[in-house]
Amino acid sequence: MKKMIFPKPLKKGAKIAVISPAGAVEPSQLEKGIEMIKSRGFEPVLGKHLYTKFSNGYNYAGTEQERIKDINWALNDKEIGAIWASRGGYGCQHLVQHLKLKNFTENPKWYIGYSDNTVIQSYLLKKGFVSIHGQTIKTSSFGVTDESYNGIFDILKGKTPKYSLQPHKLNKKGNIEGEVIGGNLALVYALLGTSYSFDFKDKILFIEDIGENFYALDRMIMSLELAGVFKKIKGLIVGGMTNMGDEKDNKSYEESFDEFAYQLISERISKYKFPVVFGFPNGHIKDNRPLLIGGNAKVKIDTNVKIEF
Repeated sequence: MKKMIFPKPLKKGAKIAVISPAGAVEPSQLEKGIEMIKSRGFEPVLGKHLYTKFSNGYNYAGTEQERIKDINWALNDKEIGAIWASRGGYGCQHLVQHLKLKNFTENPKWYIGYSDNTVIQSYLLKKGFVSIHGQTIKTSSFGVTDESYNGIFDILKGKTPKYSLQPHKLNKKGNIEGEVIGGNLALVYALLGTSYSFDFKDKILFIEDIGENFYALDRMIMSLELAGVFKKIKGLIVGGMTNMGDEKDNKSYEESFDEFAYQLISERISKYKFPVVFGFPNGHIKDNRPLLIGGNAKVKIDTNVKIEF
């Protein structure tokens, strides 16, 4: 198995590129995040099209060409030490065929984001690089805990995450070790059958999602089933399932681990023996703790849950 490459820790004063690879953002939505980067001793460098808007059935942060230019600049500029996505939304699939890594391979850097950024992280993973599935610069309407950002900065400084979780009634006990893959379920699903899909063999799959009808969630899980994913993975971690179901059934954002969504997933995978963790604090939730996509994790699921990279 190919050894995954971890970017080097950032030194004080390192430059962090802030780009918008998908949905459009307003400057006011990024003010706190950009100031936070400065307060932690790093220098934010804003992509040329960070605040550009292009409407084409969706409000993108620029045309495809504009967003491609920004991400390739961030990936390959030798002065940039890390790349932090402003937000997710939709649009990263437009970029993935056009990504260039010529200078990146000589100077790997952390890519930070979640949601639609799962596409970029899958691409980097296939090229052998670890990335951070964590909170974007935009602070969501339901807020972000300090710990969510602290965990990201700890990784940037060279620490690896360790988590201790309360048990969940749907957990399946067991001890596993393996490479963590995945991210937003809708994008894991969207990449199936493409050359950019994850390699699921002997991996620990992480999934999270937001705003999906229950039948759409079931469709995605069924697609993973039909693609043989659950026969290949050695474990599953399920994060936030937020604002799921029909509109009349929507919960508040604080109720981020949707009970029925969890039950649906649990039933679909009941015939498999691999260990499962429900309720991991990552996703479209207030307490969005970072995971390393491509990082090797030791997972112990018993009366409590321990995950250590």
